[in-house]
Amino acid sequence: MSKVLLISTGGTITMVRSKTSGALVPADIENFKAYMPELFAGDIQVDIQAFSPLLDSSDVNPDCWVRMARMVYDHYEDYDGFVILHGTDTMSYSASALSFMLENLSKPVVFTGSQLPVGVLRSDAKENLLTAIEIAAAQDEEGNAIVPEVTIYFEDRLFRANRTTKRNAEHFSAFNSYNYPALAKAGVHITYQPHLVHYTDLNAPLRLHTNFDCNVAVLKLFPGIQQPVVRALLRTRGLKGVVLETFGAGNAPTDKWLYRELKAAVDKGIVIVNKTQCNTGSVEMGLYAVSLNLMKAGVISGHDITTEALLTKMMLLFGENPDDTELVSTLLGKDICGEMTID
Repeated sequence: MSKVLLISTGGTITMVRSKTSGALVPADIENFKAYMPELFAGDIQVDIQAFSPLLDSSDVNPDCWVRMARMVYDHYEDYDGFVILHGTDTMSYSASALSFMLENLSKPVVFTGSQLPVGVLRSDAKENLLTAIEIAAAQDEEGNAIVPEVTIYFEDRLFRANRTTKRNAEHFSAFNSYNYPALAKAGVHITYQPHLVHYTDLNAPLRLHTNFDCNVAVLKLFPGIQQPVVRALLRTRGLKGVVLETFGAGNAPTDKWLYRELKAAVDKGIVIVNKTQCNTGSVEMGLYAVSLNLMKAGVISGHDITTEALLTKMMLLFGENPDDTELVSTLLGKDICGEMTID
């Protein structure tokens, strides 16, 4: 019998309606089990561990990522796969973070949640969770995990976690992976795409990385942005890294003051990465003249990485390499675990 550890952090999926007040409240484990008897009726052994108290995903932070990753690490040899219940608002951040934290991962870690609480009649919770459990337990003929990476399963798609963005606050298809195809599609059968999966050396031991440095920021360019705004952010005390959200293929205004501010920040050791504001497509610095100043200033290309993946990757790299900005800069421009496409 396959064994899966279900880690409940909170979120909409864990909510049920109070019998006394009628309001939606977090469910304890026993109450949650009562709504999901199917979890224990199949041929997969499902054990549950839960955060206490359960969290709204808006309150999730790097300390919570460490708790999630450590629960996987501590029970790694005991289970065939892991499913993490999480609120949708910051799921892409958490799942991206764990993709970098769990080096040499060879077992599935599937994030899922729901748009409607498990205690609501039309909830998408059961379908999402039961399919996520099946994916976490799925193995090939040789007994190896079919999708041994951190993923997000929602509605009927399995995505690489560090390629996802929450795209909709109302539809059941809450997530999308704009620059990388789905790893699996679920219908009557689950159809996997093994050629798209990121595999690691099965003989390499799992390594856990838990050091984060949150001295990073996002600077989103817009028409009419003013120098004092840019200067104030780039001169923030302790700032180490900036996600620069640019136009189109990585373009920016050609104002001389913007070049000077970015160049001064880079010269001080702040790492700035160019990330397009478009959901689909990649940064191509130098393709248009309006990106040349960014290159001259020392801004790094983020290729087609998501903001969620770039931020969490940056925070972890600075945390793990506090005295080596050059190494951090190099690794931010490289694909570590399938988070970006580099031609």
